[in-house]
Amino acid sequence: MNITFRCDPALIDLLPRPIAAGKAALPDWLRAMAPRQHSAVHGRAIRTVKQCPPFVDAMSHGFLLLLPCDVMVKDEQFSWDWQLPPLALHNHPRAPLSFHVPEQLIGSPLARGGRSALKFNSFWTIELEPGWSLMATHPLNRDDLPFRLVSGLVDADRFSDAGINFPAVWIDPGFSGVLPRGMPFAQCHPVPREVPNLVCEAMSDERLRRYEALSAQVVARPGVYRKQYRRKRGPG
Repeated sequence: MNITFRCDPALIDLLPRPIAAGKAALPDWLRAMAPRQHSAVHGRAIRTVKQCPPFVDAMSHGFLLLLPCDVMVKDEQFSWDWQLPPLALHNHPRAPLSFHVPEQLIGSPLARGGRSALKFNSFWTIELEPGWSLMATHPLNRDDLPFRLVSGLVDADRFSDAGINFPAVWIDPGFSGVLPRGMPFAQCHPVPREVPNLVCEAMSDERLRRYEALSAQVVARPGVYRKQYRRKRGPG
């Protein structure tokens, strides 16, 4: 799978580049977490999500798009000081953010009491191989971020000559501070466009035996999935 990112020639050395959402991109809070914590319910130390492979692997999948500059936030007002050189493209954003009017959200759970929605502007075009679409989501398990990206699916094997913009809703009205350059605002996953066949069936005797055997292993000792079933991820 090749994913090709392109930008205005004047920005090629200025923009933070998309990065694989691998181990190097995991947030500081996950690295700082203790692997075990005492549980009053269990009466012993139990593993935290830091030791949950599906939790960590979800955060390590796909690629991340990064904020191109610092954005200051105070009283839900957004500002930045980002001086760009002249660009080769005329219909190209120069601001890291723009906005959707509140009326676009009325009637949906995304509405926030008349507040506008954010839009993270794209400075990269994204081209996928034929037959693949781009699923964009909020960075997975990142409830620490003061916004929520609105999920979207784009046929980026066909729509690749212009940038994709990424709408989001602001969920922390009390936030005051800086959204730093390089902060991930979207996690993206190439997905096949072909619709899968869904097959539902009762377990056979063999499947019942395999279910019982695997369940017994999982109950008897920790790390069964990680040691026997999890595929090792590539570098990053």
